Amino acid sequence: VLARGSGEKVVDNITRKDRDDKPDLIVLTPTCTSSILQEDLGNFVKRASETTSSDVLLADVNHYRFNEYQAADRTLAQIVQLYMEKAKDAGVTVEKSKKPSANIIGTFTLGFHNSHDCRELKRMLRDMGIETNIVIPEGASVHDLHKMNRAWFNIVPYREIGHMAAKYLKEEYNMPIVDTTPFGIGQTAKFVRELAELCKSQGYDGFDFEEYIDEQTRFVSQAAWFARSIDCQNLTDKRAVVFGDATHAAGMTRVLAREMGIKVVCAGTFCKHDEEWFREQVAGLCDETLVTDDHTQVADMIARLEPAAIFGTQMERHIGKRLDVPCGVISTPVHIQNFPLTYRPFLGYEGTNQIADLTYNSFTLGMEDHLIEIFGGHDTKEISSDSLSSAGETESAIPWSPDGLAELSKIPGFVRGKIKKKTETYAVANNCKEITAEVIFAAKEAVGA
Repeated sequence: VLARGSGEKVVDNITRKDRDDKPDLIVLTPTCTSSILQEDLGNFVKRASETTSSDVLLADVNHYRFNEYQAADRTLAQIVQLYMEKAKDAGVTVEKSKKPSANIIGTFTLGFHNSHDCRELKRMLRDMGIETNIVIPEGASVHDLHKMNRAWFNIVPYREIGHMAAKYLKEEYNMPIVDTTPFGIGQTAKFVRELAELCKSQGYDGFDFEEYIDEQTRFVSQAAWFARSIDCQNLTDKRAVVFGDATHAAGMTRVLAREMGIKVVCAGTFCKHDEEWFREQVAGLCDETLVTDDHTQVADMIARLEPAAIFGTQMERHIGKRLDVPCGVISTPVHIQNFPLTYRPFLGYEGTNQIADLTYNSFTLGMEDHLIEIFGGHDTKEISSDSLSSAGETESAIPWSPDGLAELSKIPGFVRGKIKKKTETYAVANNCKEITAEVIFAAKEAVGA
């Protein structure tokens, strides 16, 4: 708990870090305690700035009002504003680039495949004759930030971080924003057309953007071809659940529903602050929408809907393991395994291939289950609870008769768990004392099978 003398400690710590590490910028962030006690951190920063060679900035965030994404977005915007205004006050002027150029705002080293996405975006820009001016925050120095208005426009690939900085640059320097996320074939084409419109409005007409879309769709992306293949047709009407940050969950829902014909039974996000945008993006593409940061609600939803595959975060991957449902990870929070050394972007035309591979490989196909049945394997776990939040409770304690188990064993492995669960539910509802083959047949008739 901060007590008398805390201000001196803060100032001393800032001064020490400046002396020992010689950083360009020191950011002081409020804590829960300092917010409760309403400590005058702004005064601490002002005092420390008088004795340090580093720039010192107080992050304008409140732990009780903003989540991590919001705090990062606000802090990044503050840093951009600090150095843009610092250069302006010093009389530094920056001219627009002669060739089309863009800033990429919001890519983080620890973001989900952000480094790969950034590499793909830079490749696409280079192909179209557009220079990459500055990428922030990854790969940039604070001393380069004043050059941001050299670019013709700003690209914000993710909803979560970068919008506040881009909005500031638009208001102060009239820099257009491209915030369409190039996730999937359709959205990538839309992204390229937005770039084309901005470039042409400023006099650049030396590139055929429509021809580029056609060539990249046919020769770089294999997703359009895959969508027409028999392999993808085998996925038609498969049931999937999507959950993650707003950007990736909305993008994945759109790709599954529109480009692959997969039925999304629920699309959800933990970004409650962006709920309105998310619901608008997935409207008409899924049966249900869930906006929550409570993982137990997500677990119960997945158990209730019984999807064939999940596309979510590392948390949904753990839920999928408990339910024996395969999961493809599409969003943070993630594990170290989701930082691959190989090139695996999710954005752009190369990203469409990664999405197609992840989608196909995340479903357990009939032949795979058949081979597991023949040679033995791991998928022997049965789930008989509608709710994971009540872990340890079983839905039915009704015993199975030998002829019931024999009949159950005849059912293909990839649907056996669901048939077993539905039969047990039927048995409980009809007060059966034992689950026999006749009960299985009756349960099938009850659902019209």
